[in-house]
Amino acid sequence: MKKLYNSYIDTFRGLSSEIWWLALITLINRAGTMVIPFLSLYLTTDLNLSFAQVGWVMTAFGLGSVCGSWLGGKLTDKIGYYKVMVRSLLATGILFIGLQFLHTFAGVCLGIFLVMLVADMFRPAMFVALSAYSKPENKTRSVTLIRLAINLGFSAGPAVGGIIITTMSYAGLFWVDGITCILATILLVNVLHPKKAKTQDSIINENPQSAYKDKAFWIFLAAMTMFGIVFLQYFSTMPLYYKDVHYLTELEIGILLGLNGAFIFILEMPLIKWLENTGYSKTTLMVFGAILVGISFVVLNVTPWIGILLIGMLFMTVGEMITFPFSNAFAMERAKKGNQGEYMALYSIAFSIAHIFGHNAGMQLADSVGFENTWYIMTLLSILCIALLWLLMRYLKKHEPVS
Repeated sequence: MKKLYNSYIDTFRGLSSEIWWLALITLINRAGTMVIPFLSLYLTTDLNLSFAQVGWVMTAFGLGSVCGSWLGGKLTDKIGYYKVMVRSLLATGILFIGLQFLHTFAGVCLGIFLVMLVADMFRPAMFVALSAYSKPENKTRSVTLIRLAINLGFSAGPAVGGIIITTMSYAGLFWVDGITCILATILLVNVLHPKKAKTQDSIINENPQSAYKDKAFWIFLAAMTMFGIVFLQYFSTMPLYYKDVHYLTELEIGILLGLNGAFIFILEMPLIKWLENTGYSKTTLMVFGAILVGISFVVLNVTPWIGILLIGMLFMTVGEMITFPFSNAFAMERAKKGNQGEYMALYSIAFSIAHIFGHNAGMQLADSVGFENTWYIMTLLSILCIALLWLLMRYLKKHEPVS
């Protein structure tokens, strides 16, 4: 056990203090994102919106995310990642608190759009900061540490969110989310101010290549969009499946979703460290992760046994643990070719587009063809993602060294 513990601790060694601070800020921020997994339930239960209306609200969510990611990338290249992160976090906190006072369908759509516009300006700025604060050889593990912070907060968030809903109301979630964003801003200003933080990998590209002309990156973005559409079902359509088909309570749903973050917190860093040492390319590992996520939907249709929900969650979690860190590292590696904000904005936008189509498509499909057929369709999209990643591997082997 001691050897196992020491081996686990060793996977965290060598990361800069700035990366640890960025992880803590992310943890505080994400601990409050308990609103997101319960958003579909809040909209149907408290505001009495239909599945179709919830789908359009989620589309507004995605549109705001696309615009915010694009704007965040532009501002990051223009004024720097620090200023973008501070302003985004503070404004997001204020907007989240105000979101609870919107009760009409149109008002909620507009409110969600504005929240995500401001909130997702943070993402490309954070990725560029992560790259700057991390040595080249530590970037994948630095990404993994940030994801651990996200998932530790996310594992606690839904469980606490379920308790808040049960004992208080949905309104409490908006207050907690807003306050945690403001607390994260205060910490960011105090520990990552440019006068205090040290950069480890400063990249100055005199002749940056446009991300829009990088063919390999576009194939990669298409694959990540497909992956995002499938993955996001677990945080919009899936909670409704848990409630309507398997009759789980909000607290039980929160605990099940929380297990996803808990598994990632415990297992992801050792898994990534081991996978890095296997010699497989990033693209090969992304393919394997996408296969596991596809399987997570297939198994749900195998049996009505309630335990299959946990098995499906495990397949999805392991697939996520593999695909996200290596896709993020791949994007940061490509970003050295041009303006980093532009590259990382496009990477963020790929998942924002997934938000636009994924949530809405999942809701509409569940409403029209049922959950079982929806899961089969998501499996087919996983296969399309795998095909695109295979095409990416072929392209890289032909035109560039394997990444």
